[in-house]
Amino acid sequence: MGFGEIVRGIRSLKIQGATNVAVWAVKAYLMKMTNSSYRKLISLRPTEPFLRNALKFVKKNPKKNPKIFFKKIKDDMDKIARFGANKIQNNSIVFTHCHASTVIDILKEAKRRKKHFIVHNTETRPSLQGRKTALELAKNNINVEYYIDSAGRVALKKADIFLFGADAITSDGRIVNKIGTEMFCELAKKRGIPVYCCTHSWKFDVETIRGFEEKIEQRNSKEVWDIKNNHIRVKNPSFEFIDPGLVTGIISELGVYNVDNFLQEVRKKYPELF
Repeated sequence: MGFGEIVRGIRSLKIQGATNVAVWAVKAYLMKMTNSSYRKLISLRPTEPFLRNALKFVKKNPKKNPKIFFKKIKDDMDKIARFGANKIQNNSIVFTHCHASTVIDILKEAKRRKKHFIVHNTETRPSLQGRKTALELAKNNINVEYYIDSAGRVALKKADIFLFGADAITSDGRIVNKIGTEMFCELAKKRGIPVYCCTHSWKFDVETIRGFEEKIEQRNSKEVWDIKNNHIRVKNPSFEFIDPGLVTGIISELGVYNVDNFLQEVRKKYPELF
């Protein structure tokens, strides 16, 4: 794909997934390394810190072989999978909400290690990303119990661990993820179930709060209910901020840390990005 085609793919959501978006944005930037193309690529997803940080990394290290960036991302994702798989106990139940490539990779790695477990996941309405999760896991011979969202409490209370991804992590440690995540985190904490956010550290960005508070996404109400009634307003929020106090730890390529230590480690590892 050329620069323009990649731009259109990212803008139209044809190119999806934070890691995938970041990788394709870098590929586009390497085709056209100008300040205007840099700004254009960042503007495509103003609430995507992974994209911003990936472009920053490449822009600030222009003399490095681009292969170094792509190898780093692959190696980092492998590390996340290994660290996360360590948390999966044999004969356990893993609960997850929505779809996250990091969670999928962790579960695939646990399966590769011949661990026996089952996954409980939610449908995640209205876009049903939970189906994508279930199908990907089934393709890798991982057993799944798929629950309607309103039965999420039933699915979670039987679980031994809750894993979810992240769209972003703010400078005050709040995690941005699919709507419903904080509700499940609250239920998990009440039942003493460990909760881990599984993500690349480049999902952290000091600009995240401003970006998400300005653009916390209210998706088209017609996805939920196409009704015309002056007395009914359909709300369809896509993301929410998750209280870091509900999260046991963050699993990233840097290791497994509580939220405060994670923020310190990211700043220490990548000072040039912040």
